[in-house]
Amino acid sequence: MAKRKLKKTTKDTSSDVAVTQASQKQMTQSGKGDMFSLAAVTLVVAVFVGPLTAEMSTSGFSYRKHTVLKMDEAFLRVHNELDMNLVVSWISERCYQCLYQPLGVVPARPGPGQSGSEEFIVSTQHELTLQLNSTVVNLELCTVPFHFGEQGNYSLWVKNLNESSVVNCSIVTDADPVNSYIPILVAFLVFSGLALVSAIGRTILGLDVVKGILFRIGGSMETERLINSELGSPGRTVAPVTDNILPPSPSPSKRLRSLDTFRGISLVIMVFVNYGGGRYWFFRHESWNGLTVADLVFPWFVFIMGTSIALSVNSLLRAGCTRSSLLRKVAWRSLQLFIIGVFVINPNYCQGPLSWDNLRIPGVLQRLAWSYLVVACLDLLVARAHLDIITMDAWWSPCLDILLYWPAWLCVLLLEIIWLCLTFILPVPDCPTGYLGPGGIGDMGLYANCTGGAAGFIDRWLLGENHIYQTPSSRVIYATHMPYDPEGVLGSINSILMAFLGLQAGKIILHYRDLHTSIVSRFLIWGLILGALSAVLTKCSTDQGFIPVNKNLWSLSYVTTLACLAFVLLVLVYYTVDVKKWWSGAPFYYPGMNSILVYVGHEVFEEYFPFRWRMANSQSHAEHLTQNLVATSCWVLISYVLYRKKIFWKI
Repeated sequence: MAKRKLKKTTKDTSSDVAVTQASQKQMTQSGKGDMFSLAAVTLVVAVFVGPLTAEMSTSGFSYRKHTVLKMDEAFLRVHNELDMNLVVSWISERCYQCLYQPLGVVPARPGPGQSGSEEFIVSTQHELTLQLNSTVVNLELCTVPFHFGEQGNYSLWVKNLNESSVVNCSIVTDADPVNSYIPILVAFLVFSGLALVSAIGRTILGLDVVKGILFRIGGSMETERLINSELGSPGRTVAPVTDNILPPSPSPSKRLRSLDTFRGISLVIMVFVNYGGGRYWFFRHESWNGLTVADLVFPWFVFIMGTSIALSVNSLLRAGCTRSSLLRKVAWRSLQLFIIGVFVINPNYCQGPLSWDNLRIPGVLQRLAWSYLVVACLDLLVARAHLDIITMDAWWSPCLDILLYWPAWLCVLLLEIIWLCLTFILPVPDCPTGYLGPGGIGDMGLYANCTGGAAGFIDRWLLGENHIYQTPSSRVIYATHMPYDPEGVLGSINSILMAFLGLQAGKIILHYRDLHTSIVSRFLIWGLILGALSAVLTKCSTDQGFIPVNKNLWSLSYVTTLACLAFVLLVLVYYTVDVKKWWSGAPFYYPGMNSILVYVGHEVFEEYFPFRWRMANSQSHAEHLTQNLVATSCWVLISYVLYRKKIFWKI
């Protein structure tokens, strides 16, 4: 989940907004001197991403040295050979049913054989469609779809074909763009190399000959302990460690490493995208409908939380804990999560003391607290302590993991019916009933103040506009101006569904313990069912479905799609880590064991070194990616050190 506070400071470099002529002139005041300093800092960046990136980072300025381009920007000069002024407008391909936005006016040619021209800066994140109209009668002359490359220089020529009235528009590349994805490739190769070296090292240390040599050199059992540590032997079993949410289990049952590994994968990606994700658009939340990498991780974290609830509750009931005592602990932990989210995570204390006037109430930990409270209570209502006495020979045994818990399923279905009714039936003032759009310039600008439909209306009514998120991702492309909270009240219902589907995965593990084939097959069946449901709800499209996939709304199709992917990913992790033991789960296993500490810590210490420092070139993807990867790696290292010292933060 990309960080909210971060977006407030980076909006100008992340949106599909084309800068007009006035803004472009303002940016050229720095002169040629900045060019040489920028080239110098590019050489510093090359230490990490290599000389090829440094060379390409400066080549984008060769065509217009007076123009300093930022990340995700390109230079465009429009040449007008017509005898009329032209109005240039633009629209992003990711903007569904949007109004064209004005870019500028290009003057008519001053005379035969000449052309009027104007310069603009355009976004390169997504494909744009340029529209050229006559200023006299507002007649559309042509439209040009084109995906500009970062730091590229382009010319758009507008002329009549063979002195006829037919207008031709064509784009010519004057200077090639840079390949802004080279830093990602280099980072992938670096981390792949580290993983390969680690694997080779574990293999060598696992050899009996090497063990004997090291044992003789060390002369004590301490050497043997180091060789057989978590990094030395992926298959080594460890003593059960308590879950991050529920209290320690006195049961000596084996802990599944795959669950902590799954949680760690979600958490590491979440930390990375919250820190900025190198400022790449696909590491940020989608503006409205659709999915990016950043949209995957939070639902997966909610999913695996539900799985942990099933296993922990069962273990504690088997140990003799009463349901009432567990209910009190669940309520207290939910309250702690909510308080930490509201008073520790949401406020930005670097900007001053807490202000009650604009304190945001919803948030990530608040959503986790609510989902955990409801799903844990449902499980305490129906959970069985001893599953080994249940017969597996009855005709209904294939559905055992569902039928035994039908009251909980009924409650979740009722909650989902409430969500559907509120979303599609609740009247919203000045908005169409059942509206699921972003407002702003979407839907041809007809519902500019209807961002989120019923979901946004309920949050503004219950919490007030000043206590919800002020800069939602819909502002990036759809130019919305209404506050909207992606962790709002109505979406919490579907987060309960996501956690409950994770609870179902835990029930499968409990009922088919050590029957790996049954567990894997049932996970895949659930993934297939949820994937088919998603296909029906979305009509296999981004915007045309009955209920589009939408992270801001936490729509039903969003939950079914992400739950489908979660079951598939859990199959892969479970099979490789717990069944075949091909992989120990490292390094993701360690942050997965200390998830609350890592999440809260990365939020609180975000602005401190080594998680952030002043960059030489803040408009470099390479520098941002380096900083974000270093920060994320630091939290992985911290979680490993804490794991070795048996320090786990539990609430």
